Amino acid sequence: MANDKNAVVVRGLFDAANLIASRDWQPLAEGVFISKIYETENSSPYAAFLHYLPGASVPNHQHMGLEHILILHGFQIDGEKIYNAGTLVIHSPGTQHHLSAPEGCIALGIWEKPVAFTSDTSS
Repeated sequence: MANDKNAVVVRGLFDAANLIASRDWQPLAEGVFISKIYETENSSPYAAFLHYLPGASVPNHQHMGLEHILILHGFQIDGEKIYNAGTLVIHSPGTQHHLSAPEGCIALGIWEKPVAFTSDTSS
């Protein structure tokens, strides 16, 4: 990732091995790691890469603002929907769901506002 005073540049988005090796990853959920690209005051808005190990999932959560997710490698399952590499998904504020990645996945996420994790598993 290159930074100058006018831009953040991330190269090699579709090179999964290099992306994993070149980033600083922090735990988000069991088997899911996050690497922030940028964040603003109060963590809103922010962008990050998400790395799901095979079989990992993100628990049920609600979006407080817009969420943009671009699947870079592998696929995610959202309920009965499957999102493959190259898919862009935009969730509206108020959307609630949980995600899984049976074979692992890398995604780019851009959030208008932080998500709120919930105990509701009906989504």
